[in-house]
Amino acid sequence: MNQKDLTKGPVFSTMSLFAFPMILGNILQQGYNIVDTWVVGHMIGPDALAAVGSAFALMTFLTSVLLGLCMGSGTVFSLCFGRHDEQRLKSSICASFFILAAVAVVLTAGSVLGVDAIIVRMNIPKEIVEMTRGYLLLVFWGIPAIAVYNYFGAYLKAIGNSVVPLLFLGMATILNIVLDLLFVAVFRWGTLGAASATVISQYLSGIGIGIYVFVRERKMRDAFRHFQMNAAGFKEIANYSALTCMQQSVMNLGILMVQGLVNSFGTTVMAAFAAAVKIEAFTYMPAQEYANAFSTFTAQNMGAGKQNRVSGGIRCAAATVVVYCLLASLLIWLFAESLLLIFIKSSQTAILAEGVRYLRIVGPFYCGIGCLFLFYGLYRAVGKPAMSVVLTIISLGTRVVLAYLLSSAETLQAAGIWWSIPIGWGLADLAGYVYYRCRLRKSLIK
Repeated sequence: MNQKDLTKGPVFSTMSLFAFPMILGNILQQGYNIVDTWVVGHMIGPDALAAVGSAFALMTFLTSVLLGLCMGSGTVFSLCFGRHDEQRLKSSICASFFILAAVAVVLTAGSVLGVDAIIVRMNIPKEIVEMTRGYLLLVFWGIPAIAVYNYFGAYLKAIGNSVVPLLFLGMATILNIVLDLLFVAVFRWGTLGAASATVISQYLSGIGIGIYVFVRERKMRDAFRHFQMNAAGFKEIANYSALTCMQQSVMNLGILMVQGLVNSFGTTVMAAFAAAVKIEAFTYMPAQEYANAFSTFTAQNMGAGKQNRVSGGIRCAAATVVVYCLLASLLIWLFAESLLLIFIKSSQTAILAEGVRYLRIVGPFYCGIGCLFLFYGLYRAVGKPAMSVVLTIISLGTRVVLAYLLSSAETLQAAGIWWSIPIGWGLADLAGYVYYRCRLRKSLIK
């Protein structure tokens, strides 16, 4: 098994080599999202693009609950691995699975049964309600598969194996693209075809990685064979998972609230936002994954008591993420229109213009979101996950309030929503840095 101890070796190369498969995996995932958006936008039309874009925001919120639980569990797994505490690791594996399975069942059932109420709350325009409803009902059934994949992926990454999750994600992405083209372009199933392709691929990747881990990883087999949870292990997992879940959920709830406001401006703004957000997610995703790798690196070294490597990791991660984000901002500014043309036909000038406006407003400030990802990862790894929640509330609270205030101005309208995003990032970064300087810096920097 390609397992890597992150408590040894040069800091930059160790962290970067661990991060690289995670970044590549997310590039593959975003690559699928781009193909999906292209297929829907070009082969079905702008209404379908608006419907799928709106559904994407909702699914991001719902799955963020599961991702938060898995990220919190992964931090505990990393700490146990760094301490070489095999018994606590097994207990944590069981506790994490129990919590995640219960939440996945509730989320799936609640989403399917409440789909009509969800559509009303999202301000979906009447002309695309049925299209959005059909798409959502299908993709909701993929929620358990998302839980399974991320649970086993979190375990593998926690013990230093970021390659195997990449391989399964890569296979799922390729299958997703093939099925997308087959169902939409050949069979003409429309948005239901896109949803079917997504759910089939999710289940194959979840089941595949689960089988792999059980076959190759003794600790996982032993944990499930006896399935024991002690009170201390359950409490630790519940604490980290609940707070990280809250942080992810608050973040994506704010995004969902903004999506509802975007929807109120009609399908032109919705389609522009859907395309621009796909480009944006692809652009700053490497910074997000590097921050996640930095979090695992930090947690393992905290568990091993290697403070000097933690401080080195902070400096290395900050420099790497800032340099990357500056380059990403430059590229987005220069090629905003060309990138949007991947999803939007050149004849759709109003949608194209709004998309360019979004990218030109938000794009120059990617350092803000990059640094925020680092703060999330740091506070999760050093046992301060509640601080990540605080930063998220600051970032998203500011964004939601300002989005509604600024967009009501006649001179700004939708641009007011776009301006609220970097302002929220900046305020959260300021709070994160002040807390770090006042409460953590002396204990972490050696």
